[in-house]
Amino acid sequence: MRRHLMRPAAAVTLIVTTPVATWGLMGRQDAAGFDPSELDYLVRPFGIPAGAETAIGAAAAVLATGAAVLLGRASRPGPDRFDGRWWEVIGPLLAAGLLTGAIWRTVTAGVIGANIGAGLAMLLGGPLVAGLVLWSLGRGLWLARARRRGPRPPRGGAGTAGWRPAAGQGT
Repeated sequence: MRRHLMRPAAAVTLIVTTPVATWGLMGRQDAAGFDPSELDYLVRPFGIPAGAETAIGAAAAVLATGAAVLLGRASRPGPDRFDGRWWEVIGPLLAAGLLTGAIWRTVTAGVIGANIGAGLAMLLGGPLVAGLVLWSLGRGLWLARARRRGPRPPRGGAGTAGWRPAAGQGT
């Protein structure tokens, strides 16, 4: 895969696999000591065996770790460096993914009676996830727009009179 495609692919892999890893590695949160037919569900979980859920979560965790290592190594100083400002987009999306995986496990937990944890998770976690995603969207659009504009001179102050873009940047 070409280098310019590798980093976005790694970022997408990291973002997509984080909620899956959280979901799979948390395991089922059903009430202990009851037959599954006696439990009440707000949302029924997927019909995947528990062992397969753990295997899917472990595979997602391995993929997420590999993608994080690749992006971390690409962020080191050098001529072909990954722009560290994009972590301001990726970081909130990772937090949203962690929350989403945990919320999904809470919402699909089998309980006796009302699933109060699911209500709290949706009430508090839903807006938080939405806020994190909106922040990432806004910051990503801002960074993409700034990249098209090219480097901008520093705002006023001492030492800015002779500012010129670095070689190969801007006009």
